[in-house]
Amino acid sequence: MAARIIDGRSIAADLRHELGPRVAALAARGVQPGLAVVLVGDDPASQVYVRNKVRACAQTGIDSRHIALPAQVAETELLGTVERLNADRAVHGILVQLPLPRHLDSGRVLEAIAPHKDVDGFHPMNTGALLAGRPGFVPCTPAGIMVMLERCGIGLSGKRAVVVGRSNIVGKPMALLLLQRDATVTICHSKTRDLPALTREADVLVSAIGRPKTIGAPMVKPGGCVIDVGITRLSDGRLAGDVDTAAVKEVAGWITPVPGGVGPMTVAMLIASCVRAAELAAASDDRD
Repeated sequence: MAARIIDGRSIAADLRHELGPRVAALAARGVQPGLAVVLVGDDPASQVYVRNKVRACAQTGIDSRHIALPAQVAETELLGTVERLNADRAVHGILVQLPLPRHLDSGRVLEAIAPHKDVDGFHPMNTGALLAGRPGFVPCTPAGIMVMLERCGIGLSGKRAVVVGRSNIVGKPMALLLLQRDATVTICHSKTRDLPALTREADVLVSAIGRPKTIGAPMVKPGGCVIDVGITRLSDGRLAGDVDTAAVKEVAGWITPVPGGVGPMTVAMLIASCVRAAELAAASDDRD
């Protein structure tokens, strides 16, 4: 029996719809959530991501600013841009699109974003809060995956979860979120020995390595849930994930498509974080 498809576009649309009353409540108080997206250079993939985010903002009633800087921008200028956005009360969320050109220190730039405006969840204060199980902003892709699992009724308590990839953006926070839901978690990476033996044990398998069709049917537990985070444009222009979907869907119980799976959820969770940041700012203003 073929796997059930987890429709990220549909779940993301539901999430945006559910944000409507919260955005309206803020509007009644004279507050419009504001998101600033900073794009350095002209990387085609980054441009697509930014357009998707700006479009989603418009659909949800969020004011979005797209700040484009040249690829050769000096780090001091980029940091100055972030500092001005930190001080702008109309901006509740700041996102610096990654990856940055090599001459820029991504860590320094991300640390410059005010933690209460770090809707991407990459500031050390927010990553530390995630590690400690305390409130904070969580990286959008792992957060979106958790929502997908919940809405599909996929339980995690006592289950075996395997995350392939150990990046700060997806792999590590994904493992922490799964652990918080009482899954037994294994993180795999380029130095992992006998990867298929580990992935075959996964009730929930999350792949985030960016190598097309790395995960084949023999690597998947029958009936397991497979979450494909990777997305690569092939030489013929088609998009492919980490998972050989055609083969794996004949083994797995659940699977996310590429495109239309994790990607829309990442954008939806960014919008949700921006609304939350605006709510927190409004509550802080009420206390002052």
